[in-house]
Amino acid sequence: MKEKKKRSFPTAFTVLFIILILASGLTYLVPSGKFSRLDYDSQTNEFNITNYNDEVISEPATQETLDKLNIHLKLDKFQDGVIKKSIAIPGTYTQIEQHPQGVMEILKAPIIGVTDTVDIMIFVLILGGIIGLVNKVGAFDAGIAALSKKTKGKEFLLVTLVFFLTTLGGTTFGLAEETIAFYPILMPIFLVSGFDAITCIAAIYMGSSIGTMFSTVNPFSVVIASNAAGISFTSGLTYRIIVLSIGFLITLGYMYWYVKKVSKNPEASLVYEDEKTIHSRFLGNYEKDSTVEFTIRRKLILLVFSLAFIIMIWGVSRGGWWFEEMSALFLAVSLIIMFLSGLTEKDAVNTFISGAADLVGVVLTIGLARSINIVMDNGFISDTLLHYSINLISGMSGSIFAITQLLVFSFLGFFIPSSSGLAVLTMPIMAPLADSVGLSREVVINAYNWGQGLMSFITPTGLILVTLEMAETTFDKWLKYILPLMGIMGVYAIIMLVISTFI
Repeated sequence: MKEKKKRSFPTAFTVLFIILILASGLTYLVPSGKFSRLDYDSQTNEFNITNYNDEVISEPATQETLDKLNIHLKLDKFQDGVIKKSIAIPGTYTQIEQHPQGVMEILKAPIIGVTDTVDIMIFVLILGGIIGLVNKVGAFDAGIAALSKKTKGKEFLLVTLVFFLTTLGGTTFGLAEETIAFYPILMPIFLVSGFDAITCIAAIYMGSSIGTMFSTVNPFSVVIASNAAGISFTSGLTYRIIVLSIGFLITLGYMYWYVKKVSKNPEASLVYEDEKTIHSRFLGNYEKDSTVEFTIRRKLILLVFSLAFIIMIWGVSRGGWWFEEMSALFLAVSLIIMFLSGLTEKDAVNTFISGAADLVGVVLTIGLARSINIVMDNGFISDTLLHYSINLISGMSGSIFAITQLLVFSFLGFFIPSSSGLAVLTMPIMAPLADSVGLSREVVINAYNWGQGLMSFITPTGLILVTLEMAETTFDKWLKYILPLMGIMGVYAIIMLVISTFI
């Protein structure tokens, strides 16, 4: 009898396209609506108010204007440039004419998504080109062979160190999209050290996710949310550090449990059946007992490549860099590596192009993920979902209010994966609700951080599917790994949020 063909889980492209169609369906079911928005014009010292009809009305930039609009923020927050984005005005939600997104809109959304994320895509393609060059000259093979000899018996220290550094980056300066650059260099090291791809993904992705979820001073989440809520971001900082530390240890313990389980039984790995494909992608022809000589040329190439990451982290955290600057940095690095490689001009260029081509699938995933948000934005359903959420929370009190807020922010985080975008949209409306039930606004900030952060573990519209495409791993394998931890962290976040209501 013929063996039954085993069904495989859909690729990231198919998963995202299914979600795109579902998002389009929501634009038919969920009423379109808008909040009026307020912007500050520093040149005229006026507030510009854009209503649901896109009509703009100017008001003098005074505290009286803010009070009249029920925006409980100090005027200097706008004048000092602390709040730069448009904020939603409480009580102004208006249902508008339905804007359903049909077949043509679905087909156009990925195209628009690609143009919107072209800066990230260029960065990934340049990175792919560099990886191709480094692999061509055998620098990775030689470096990994040398490193594996030195780390023998201390392999989990690698997991701990990577997880600690990415958590630190997430909680301080919002390390997230930049982690895409880490997989090509760290995945081979993890695989040679005996770990599977899931462990590498967890150390990098969950590090940045735990850091941003339990953010302490991240300017893109807790700082902007606190400013939009009208409180100092240092308020409750000590408690957030404690919550982060415990959350870090819980996640590290879960990762250690999984690593020990797989080391005892390799078939327990969630990606066991894909092991050959993953090893072929990241290790190529590398053999465990590799005798590739670690020459000065190869050492220099790896040194230049590694220094690029240190400079990138400095630029993002201190220099105000974004993908244009990071792409320029890695383009310069690629030229230096071409010079050091000893390859002919033609061979070096072709190798770079071939390496970039290997990541075309990843960059297209980035554009497709963005298209989902485009469909929802064009359908004007995000404000409606926020309006429904406010109605749900109103009238609740105490711990129930805090827990429901966390669940609401998890729900909204699925549709609005941008932490700064969600903060600016929701905080001027959500934060004053805490006043009405006698709670500190810090509770709302924590509910926002922990709720959205929890959902980021699996949000397809965020970074996870791009990460999995980079790591040759399917979404179902990740869900099997992360859902138990997500449940644990969800319960932990609720407990710590309830405690914060009594502090």
